Amino acid sequence: MARIMIADDSDSVRLVLQDILSIGEFELAGEARDGKEAVEKFSAIKPDLLLLDLAMPKKDGLTVIKEIMASHPDAKIVVITATDDPKLINKCLQEGARYCISKPFDFDKVLAIIKSALKD
Repeated sequence: MARIMIADDSDSVRLVLQDILSIGEFELAGEARDGKEAVEKFSAIKPDLLLLDLAMPKKDGLTVIKEIMASHPDAKIVVITATDDPKLINKCLQEGARYCISKPFDFDKVLAIIKSALKD
C-alpha cells in the first residue's frame, strides 16, 4: 500500500484529501500544516508521494519542492493549488513536481493522478 503525505494549511482540504486516500486504499503517512513542517516531516517519513499545497505559511510550496528535491531527488510530489498562474505551475513542474491539480478538485481526477504519479 502506497504511503501518502499531505501538506496543506487548510484543515478542510486535508480532511477531503484523507477521504480520497481512503477511497483509493492508500495509507496516510503523515500531515503537515505549513511548508517548514512539510520539509521536516517528509525527510523523517519518506512517503511514497507528497500532496502539496503551494500557498502555505513559513515556506511556500515552491520552496518546499526545491528543498525536498535537493535532498530526495526521486521524491514524487503532486501539487494541489488554487492558483491559475501558468508560470508558477510550470516552475513547480520544472523543479520536480510530477503533476499540478487545481482546486476545487474532483475525487476521481485526484485518484487517477496519484496512481499515475506513483507509477512514474
